[in-house]
Amino acid sequence: MNQEKLVALVLLSPILLTQSIWLFIDAKKKGTYAWFWGIWGLIQFPCPSLFYWLFVIRPYKKKQKM
Repeated sequence: MNQEKLVALVLLSPILLTQSIWLFIDAKKKGTYAWFWGIWGLIQFPCPSLFYWLFVIRPYKKKQKM
């Protein structure tokens, strides 16, 4: 049982860390609650990325087109 938890931790840690870093950096560029997105990105996957796309990236792109 312990070995299974270790394997899950080793596999999930890089994914969560990468997602969190990307969300933080991109949110900082767009000026939208960078710390919120970065911390949420550390907690779960893939919901933060999906919500970030829905609530930040799509409106930002629409605003750029105008």
